[in-house]
Amino acid sequence: MIDYFVHESSYIDDGAVVGIGIKIWHFSHVMSGAKIGEKCSIGQNVNIGSRAVLGNRVKVQNNVSIYDDVILEDDVFAGPSCVFTNVMNPRSFVERKDEYKTTLVKKGASIGANATIVCGVTLGRYCFVGAGAVVTRDVPDYGMVYGTPAKQHGWICKCGEKLDKSLNCSFCNEKYMESKGILEPIIK
Repeated sequence: MIDYFVHESSYIDDGAVVGIGIKIWHFSHVMSGAKIGEKCSIGQNVNIGSRAVLGNRVKVQNNVSIYDDVILEDDVFAGPSCVFTNVMNPRSFVERKDEYKTTLVKKGASIGANATIVCGVTLGRYCFVGAGAVVTRDVPDYGMVYGTPAKQHGWICKCGEKLDKSLNCSFCNEKYMESKGILEPIIK
């Protein structure tokens, strides 16, 4: 019994692990060995490499390639045409498959359209990468980054709204505290 949707123009290679309730839209390819969790949405023209891992409820928008050694934890949003790399210094005439660097995108992080994530970085929990950003270094949990290269421009709530200067969310009323560059929600 198939308990997921795959458009007829897409391929899931034998050996790929695909969770229940996922949807894979037009012209996408999931390679053998890839692991995709439950209830994910994979847009048009998406390629998922053989050593890529996607958690549960991940949304990958159109025109994204998730290469080997890219890990997207639960609830990650990868915006349209965002780019992941996996080699620091590629050359077409030098094989560097043993030099791939792991990129980790932690739970709840969002990546805007056309952002580039250079390999080897970690995007923290619930962080927000703005459209068109070029991320060359780690982003902290709840950090909001944008620009080229991406720099932090404040903090963002778990709900996706920018926090005010007092680190309160005007949308959901969540409150946070910062200590030594680390932001944590205040437990009520």
